[in-house]
Amino acid sequence: MALVPYVENPLPALSKLHNSSAQFRFANRDLRLAQDWKKLGVAAVVWDAAVVMCMYLELGRVELKGKKAIELGAGTGLVGIVAALLARVTITDREPALDFLSTNVKANLPPDSQQSVVVSELTWGEGLDQHPAGGFDLVLGADIIYLEDTFVPLLQTLEHLCSDATVVLLACKIRYERDTNFLSMLKQRFAVEEVYYEKQRDIHVYK
Repeated sequence: MALVPYVENPLPALSKLHNSSAQFRFANRDLRLAQDWKKLGVAAVVWDAAVVMCMYLELGRVELKGKKAIELGAGTGLVGIVAALLARVTITDREPALDFLSTNVKANLPPDSQQSVVVSELTWGEGLDQHPAGGFDLVLGADIIYLEDTFVPLLQTLEHLCSDATVVLLACKIRYERDTNFLSMLKQRFAVEEVYYEKQRDIHVYK
């Protein structure tokens, strides 16, 4: 589901999503992420929520060093790559996106950080036993709240991956009422607070 491209014609503001790559500097490292809108749609472009999540991680408000993290719906892998410079990270997406994701991870991580990363298939709500129950200190998701059909399996996945001590960070743009509805569903099962807002990009980070 995360691979479905948006149907509307791209606006000028979205033209950067059609570039073949996107460049960033995080954690004192230059990163160049390949993009491929035509082949994989929304899963193969860097969205603002991923950029803002990396900005938030750089603030140091969440301890990463020595922690075990997992990214859901990683797409290009930007968030997982930045996290992997400090933590042990499992970077996940659906099977069709994995080759593209793996290429970006290998191209952007130094050899000493490659050891701390696993790229793995994860379709929310399915085959969850392949990942340890409550086995992660940190769960990351950037712009993964947009398809209502995925809300229940996403919640199931979060509950499986989390222990009482796990921190979940979700970065998102609130576009529609359904996005707010997901946050209401989340609050029924987790303690939720907004910890960061980036006004220029209109992105919220929830913990």
